[in-house]
Amino acid sequence: MSTPPSSLRVAIIGSGPAGFYAAEALQKAAPGIAIDLIDRLPTPFGLVRGGVAPDHPKIKSVTRIFDRIASQPGFRYLGHVQVGTDVTVEELRARYHVLLLCYGADADRALGIPGETLPGSHAATEFVAWYNGNPDYAGAAFNLAAREVAVVGIGNVAMDVARILVKPTGALAATDLADHALKALAESSVRTIHIVARRGPVQAACTTPELREFGELDGVDVVVNPRDLELDTASEAELAAMEDRNPAKNLEVLREWAARPRTDAARQVVFHFNASPVSLAGTEHVTGMTVVRNRLESDGNGGVKAIATDETYDLPVGLVFRSVGYKGRALPGVPFDERKGVVPNIDGRVVEAPGSTTAVPGLYVAGWIKRGPQGIIGTNKLCATDTVTQVLADIANSAVPSLDPSLSTVDSLLAERGVTVTSWTDWQTLDRAEQARGAASGRPRVKLTNVQEMLDIVAASR
Repeated sequence: MSTPPSSLRVAIIGSGPAGFYAAEALQKAAPGIAIDLIDRLPTPFGLVRGGVAPDHPKIKSVTRIFDRIASQPGFRYLGHVQVGTDVTVEELRARYHVLLLCYGADADRALGIPGETLPGSHAATEFVAWYNGNPDYAGAAFNLAAREVAVVGIGNVAMDVARILVKPTGALAATDLADHALKALAESSVRTIHIVARRGPVQAACTTPELREFGELDGVDVVVNPRDLELDTASEAELAAMEDRNPAKNLEVLREWAARPRTDAARQVVFHFNASPVSLAGTEHVTGMTVVRNRLESDGNGGVKAIATDETYDLPVGLVFRSVGYKGRALPGVPFDERKGVVPNIDGRVVEAPGSTTAVPGLYVAGWIKRGPQGIIGTNKLCATDTVTQVLADIANSAVPSLDPSLSTVDSLLAERGVTVTSWTDWQTLDRAEQARGAASGRPRVKLTNVQEMLDIVAASR
């Protein structure tokens, strides 16, 4: 390594799994390496805190690993710093040998149908951020007076949204669901959730455990039309060729539900396979959705594609959540691939433009902003490790920029601009405050959802 670890400075933007796993890989290669993990919120952990469903606490236990990473020599957390506003990418690149982007992909993909912008039509990510206490969405409002809701998509995020809407609030009250969401859901009039999937059950992107949970909820009927489980030739061939057994297990669960008698439960979840929304009705807000039936045929590459038929029907929904894919956002000063919604890169090295092979020295990417929104939390570990391998190779080959020692540090720069930067110690203070609030009501924590309140608590503890 041409640059000694004691003088090497690395900044990682984004404190989700990819950011922490990248820090871990660097620490293992060069113990004591100086790493600044930068996040726009005072609270770390990205989608582990703000995306994982509150009723799936085991998934959040990965934060214990992140705590250990944060305790290593050389690691600092710089919270409440908005890159692009408080400090630019150019300013960071001038002050760090390596700048690693791990800020995820939180922009939703649109359906592109008439009525999509009506009040009552939302990205699923907005609802997820709201019930998880993200300060940006704490004040959001959703029409929970609607008796019927459509969730478009059948990935795990769609399953989370549907489950939170129908799960008894008594069960949610034992989680770290945001207080404002718990109150609103307790008063909800929602009785029917329509899950609208463009293709068939074989192509459902959700995992079997996520799917199976619906059949285990008290007071909820799951409705599946047996017709939707009659596989077309292309889907049968796709299923037979799959090494992944998740689709076959999903099909087993759905067939079991299709054979169940209805119990006239208070709430129901209705699956609509081979169906696509074509328009949303309403003037001042959503009052319905028109859906077209699809037929499936081979796409010529071992998969299937959905072809719209002439058959349509209407769903009397007053609230719609779209969960049909996500993409990253452009960051000023960083190349961006608008079509793919990622930062263009080759094996984690950022390149000058989509299709280019010329790397931008010292600039790297990992996680969803590198590869797109796919995989689970653990997938980010391999992704981050692969990128760090390229970082270390470039360091060894003197391919990272040298720094101008006359420049002020990022700490001085932020202080000059009046930015209140929070540290890992400050996060631990907030963590204790949340847990203390939760203990009073038998909950794991009551989340702080206002940034100024967080900063006030931090200031009082210093």
